[in-house]
Amino acid sequence: MIVVSAASGALGRLVVAALLARVPAGRVVAAVRDPARVADLAARGVVVRRGDYDDPGSLRLAFEGADRLLLISSPELDTGRRTKQHLAAIEAAVAQGVGAIAYTSFLGADRGGDGMNAAHHATERALLDSGAAHTVLRHPFYTDAFVEAGIGAVAGSGRLVSAAGGRGLNTVTRADLADAAAAVLTGDGHAGRAYDLTGPLWTYPQLAAAIGDATGRPVVHEEVDAVPGPMGFLMALARSGALERQTGDLHHLLGRPPTSLQQAVTDALETHSAGALSEGAESD
Repeated sequence: MIVVSAASGALGRLVVAALLARVPAGRVVAAVRDPARVADLAARGVVVRRGDYDDPGSLRLAFEGADRLLLISSPELDTGRRTKQHLAAIEAAVAQGVGAIAYTSFLGADRGGDGMNAAHHATERALLDSGAAHTVLRHPFYTDAFVEAGIGAVAGSGRLVSAAGGRGLNTVTRADLADAAAAVLTGDGHAGRAYDLTGPLWTYPQLAAAIGDATGRPVVHEEVDAVPGPMGFLMALARSGALERQTGDLHHLLGRPPTSLQQAVTDALETHSAGALSEGAESD
């Protein structure tokens, strides 16, 4: 049995879908806080179990009989609570004799536990101390978060503003990260390995060109000193050069090149157009 924790989330659902392309549905367990949210997965034959990061007893039951577990990091922002949740999941997996654990960490978590990496660093250390066979999948930021941010407005206005200073971003699509996780969960030789997953570098001027190519209308890129909100924080990281690290680990796990920026833009525009059509139909 392969258990996917937090399977009702965006990444978890993609991992389950990738697993269903590789193994029978009856071998896949979706561990979720609220089973009602994944009734569609149950209808496809996936085993659904309640597994709440804040309820260690539910995690032990969710992980029962598991050969392999994907521990998807909690979305909790509080470092203390997030770390406690992850440690409870590791303890439950060890108690149930789970054969191997794969954990979705973040790039740089092995080098230090400051800021956003504090819980990831603590979790990686706990996995080592547990003695359990495990694999660490260190993620970058999602390409989706950058490409999908206002893509409809950008395509319509023909103007893209950024504050990344022309530096590169090594982001990866959720779908590629899900495929990589599925490859680890269904393959051999990954125990004791840590993979630093990065995609091909891209820049905001290249993003503007990609949107223009996909829509057939030119998009002008404008560089500014700063932009507000969460994207401003991410662009500041890019501007510092913090998002330019490159490895071949993702290509190795996928057995193919990661999704290109152009393909990510095309997919995002198709999703945006489908959503707009759906909203229009509902309003008629």
